[in-house]
Amino acid sequence: MRTNLLLAMLLLAGCDQVKERMGFPDPARIEADGKAIGGACRNAGRGLEDCFHLNPDASKAAIYAGWKDMSEYMAKNNLPAIEPTVAADTAAPAEATAKPKGKKAGGEEEAEKKPGGKHDAAH
Repeated sequence: MRTNLLLAMLLLAGCDQVKERMGFPDPARIEADGKAIGGACRNAGRGLEDCFHLNPDASKAAIYAGWKDMSEYMAKNNLPAIEPTVAADTAAPAEATAKPKGKKAGGEEEAEKKPGGKHDAAH
């Protein structure tokens, strides 16, 4: 009897891994991932709608909860948003590199502008 109980406990110990490999989603993990995504979006200064657009497969409710929690935390502690270093739209940089730079009068190259209105120091 004890042997059967011990064997059953050992088999059920890896149940989460078995469910994951079979393709059954873990609701707690989905919720935690969504909250992390939402918090990161808010910390990066991204709007909620942008966060939804950038993460279409994540739970919108979880993203909202994480975004809201981070917003409250940042307001309470007077924390500024951190400017994201990765472009939100990966198609935009590909288009920018495909277009030739414009020329000003006198042969000077026109500086490319980032979406925020800042000049790109790398070019």
